[in-house]
Amino acid sequence: MDEATVTQFIIQSFHDVQTQVKDGVTFFFFGPDRMFPFATLVTCDNAYDSTSNLDRPGIFRLNLGIGKATFHSLFGDSPEGTSHDFTALDLLLPHPFYGKAQWVCVLNPGEATFQARVAPLIAEAYENDVRKKARKGSGVEGDPGQ
Repeated sequence: MDEATVTQFIIQSFHDVQTQVKDGVTFFFFGPDRMFPFATLVTCDNAYDSTSNLDRPGIFRLNLGIGKATFHSLFGDSPEGTSHDFTALDLLLPHPFYGKAQWVCVLNPGEATFQARVAPLIAEAYENDVRKKARKGSGVEGDPGQ
């Protein structure tokens, strides 16, 4: 899959998704506040993060903020103590910097990985964001399933 296909999936699958693009990063937000994204799609290295070697042609990394229980079911209690190849394609990993905050990442997910593993995690990240904003009384209304 390419980044345009992933972006289109997120925008078309979930209600009231807003995007913002800056410096090779697409941020995905629920609602108009654009404060904290539930997902990001990164297409290039920057001064703060070159761990995934995203400057390779056609390479992108999808990052998702998922729930604690799901994260621990995937990676256990201390993923930062394990070694991961953050340049590997089509492999779900803890985020190289934000794994401690239950963020996961995948570089260039293939169709099978996307459908079986990534799409459900995008839905979880989105739904978690919708619930957080509802608890905070953001005034954003809508059915997350639309």
